[in-house]
Amino acid sequence: MSQLKIISASIALLQQAQAEYAPELVFACSFGAEDVVMLDLIALHAPSIVVVTLDTGRLPQETYDVMDACRKRYGMDIKVYCPDAVEVETMVRASGLNLFRESVSLRKSCCEIRKIHPLRRALEGRKAWVTGLRREQAGSRQQMAAIEDDAAFGIKKFNPLIEWTEADIWSYIREHNLPYNALHDQHYPSIGCAPCTRAIAVGEDPRAGRWWWEQEDGVAECGLHASPIKTK
Repeated sequence: MSQLKIISASIALLQQAQAEYAPELVFACSFGAEDVVMLDLIALHAPSIVVVTLDTGRLPQETYDVMDACRKRYGMDIKVYCPDAVEVETMVRASGLNLFRESVSLRKSCCEIRKIHPLRRALEGRKAWVTGLRREQAGSRQQMAAIEDDAAFGIKKFNPLIEWTEADIWSYIREHNLPYNALHDQHYPSIGCAPCTRAIAVGEDPRAGRWWWEQEDGVAECGLHASPIKTK
């Protein structure tokens, strides 16, 4: 499929989501390469979609930099959701600031408090959400579809970039001169919290830089997109 057709299909899906679910529709933006593409498409073609982002409190400075650059470029109201301070304090007092290194279960607890709980607040009262997920990103995403029923959050989920390749993403970024996270130029294809993200070597899986010390099941997901999904 040509890039023009891929872009047109993504725009059509965004506009379908907007027509069916706005204003109870949000885009959860993490400001990675895929998400700046999605942000541009939304700003140009589906501006009724509400943009939210999760500030875990452990993000790299480069992520804040691209967030500010996008805010200035689009003049967009980006709603920031942070973890509950009491939950974070309780967690780190019990298990330490670097608990995610101690065990998979503690790492997942950290993700739950810093990511999933804020996302639940961001999605509360919404009917659907939009992501920048691509099938090519990871084995755990191979079965994802363009439109899904997200059982974990009880709403519809739209993945307009699901068929895009990495080459498609970077072609769009360069053609439209989009701001992007500077860590991508340092071999970080997937960017999350600073202590849980590293650069990868040539030929490694794109998700290999996330929680690389874990050996439990090989599924490098935080829980935002690891729930059982029913495709529609």
